[in-house]
Amino acid sequence: MARTDVSFLNNSLRLAGHLYTPDTPATGPRPAIVVGHPTTGVKEQTAGLYAARLTAQGYITLTFDAAYQGESEGEPRGLEDPVQRADDFRAAVAYLASRDDVDAERIGAVGICGSGGYVPFAAQTEHLIKAVATVSGADVPSFFRDADPEGFQRLVEQSGRLRAEELKGKPVVYAGAVPTEVDDTTPAPVREFFDYYKTSRAGHERATGQWALRSAQLLDQFDAFADVAKIAPRPLVMIVGSEAFTLHYSRDAVAAAGDTAELYVIEGATHVDLYDRDPYVAEAVAKLTDFFGKHL
Repeated sequence: MARTDVSFLNNSLRLAGHLYTPDTPATGPRPAIVVGHPTTGVKEQTAGLYAARLTAQGYITLTFDAAYQGESEGEPRGLEDPVQRADDFRAAVAYLASRDDVDAERIGAVGICGSGGYVPFAAQTEHLIKAVATVSGADVPSFFRDADPEGFQRLVEQSGRLRAEELKGKPVVYAGAVPTEVDDTTPAPVREFFDYYKTSRAGHERATGQWALRSAQLLDQFDAFADVAKIAPRPLVMIVGSEAFTLHYSRDAVAAAGDTAELYVIEGATHVDLYDRDPYVAEAVAKLTDFFGKHL
């Protein structure tokens, strides 16, 4: 397969992407899939792994860095704007649909972790997405709110002041989504993220693990799955590990989405296991291949 650097615009911001194309010759336009990275991640990590494996199955795939993150444009760096994040996927799908080598009627989307909330949200109104999938899907705003409701509300209250201070030339205030060190007292989910993002396993210089604190006011009003039933009659599959601390997001979303949605549980896998560890990733890709094969 070939991997090509590409870019496309969304809301005047240029987003940096990688386009994966099969080596095998095609008799016409191919089906395509956009794959979204986790919150604080970049396209070179788990999104690129899934994209490459799906391309090996004959799909053109696209990964990209969210606005304000990775190699994509946007200031302040590390801003987590959920409306922008969802709309980035609409822009990515439009980019794919504009290409001569892509069949615009056969485009799917996969969201991993935080993108597993943004992709279903975008798909509620983006009908170019014909089939929707998530891996270890999570509603990021809900995750932050539920972890520390009072603390998160204080961040919301501070957000406007932080934005005003930036305009005065003061530096952006950041919070670490992933710690720089862990010990035996660190909760297991946090250790999972540390092991993935802060070690040679998948560490990347542009995956800083930080988010701009004033993102809180943008996150607070967002609900990824409130209208998830709007995806129907298009199909939705949500893949999650049986040991994932985020399993409830996928379970509840599938229950709300209706008869065209499926929950697929991979036994023994944690949230981060599905980022890069076989046999879990192999099983997830097999399920995605079957799903998109039926619906694209």
